[in-house]
Amino acid sequence: MPKVIQNASYFQDDILIKNRDIAIDGAIISDISESSSKENGSSLVIPGFIDLQIYGAGDRLFSADPTVESLSIMEDDLLKKGTTGFLACMATNSPEVFDECIKAAKAHRSTAKNCLGLHLEGPFLNPKRLGAHVPAFVRKASIDEIKKLIDFGDGVIKMMTIAPELQDEEVVQYLLDNGVVVSLGHSNATFEEATAAYNRGIQTTTHLFNAMSPIHHREPGIPTAVFSHNKAMASIIADGQHVDFEVIKFAQKILKERLFLITDAVTACSTGPYQHIKKGNKFVMPDGTLSGSSLTMLAAVKNCALHCGISLNEAIKMGTSYPATLIGIENLTAKIETGQQANLLIIDDHLNLKEVIFKGETI
Repeated sequence: MPKVIQNASYFQDDILIKNRDIAIDGAIISDISESSSKENGSSLVIPGFIDLQIYGAGDRLFSADPTVESLSIMEDDLLKKGTTGFLACMATNSPEVFDECIKAAKAHRSTAKNCLGLHLEGPFLNPKRLGAHVPAFVRKASIDEIKKLIDFGDGVIKMMTIAPELQDEEVVQYLLDNGVVVSLGHSNATFEEATAAYNRGIQTTTHLFNAMSPIHHREPGIPTAVFSHNKAMASIIADGQHVDFEVIKFAQKILKERLFLITDAVTACSTGPYQHIKKGNKFVMPDGTLSGSSLTMLAAVKNCALHCGISLNEAIKMGTSYPATLIGIENLTAKIETGQQANLLIIDDHLNLKEVIFKGETI
């Protein structure tokens, strides 16, 4: 018997469709029809969230415990919170830790649920814009190192943040040629350097406004380069700590479908180079440097809708279809249409999560 979500509402393009029954057969949405339900009210159904930058969940920081078990724990925790696809992120670290993380991701791949691969944020960054990253591990990439890294990754490295102004063009081109989404981040690039990087094919930007050259009236910096480009995308951390809500509102008005949400979330950790301490709703390093967030994707969407003047439909797309499009999985997981994979969330009028459906099964 197909599973049926009765009397549902969902967004189709920019229109809220109401009073529909969504039938799910196996892992697929098999039918959407007018509802005969007499129940008052209508549940809002949205696609599952896609988080392209998260360091830890379920009390596991992946880089501190780079194992298959950690990835499984992260998967289960994130599924319960509505994230049906994510990239496990690795901050700048030693080559040995990177190798362990890649080995774990490859070993986990055959049984992975919602883990889509890895996002390597470093070590090829600009020392002038490191934020919480460890300076000792930062370096310029060589083409031989990149070739070995991609070969060893065997397809699990889906995204990489680099400072392109410090890298040789052949390094960037090799990553692009091998299907890696390249993100400009932790960079001190000028407006001209950033624009040239986007023109060369770099697709996106890591946590807009954080750890990058800022907007100045005589030095427009990376944010202005993103705003001015016709294709460059950017992620943003919508917790009100990393970026003020008014600035998120401003950026979204300019970028529209080119701005998407990440959590950049970490967990408390007291070992290794990244010792995150929770203070209120943010995490800091022992020296007080702002590090990762305590966000969930649902909280980020809520913040955009409630505090940034962004429509609910647009806020949802910032956490679903826009990141999915960037990594090429929109047709699998980011639409509510017949024939699409049934990765769905049911939320109430107060934007609280009521139910998670992953590949047709209630979590």
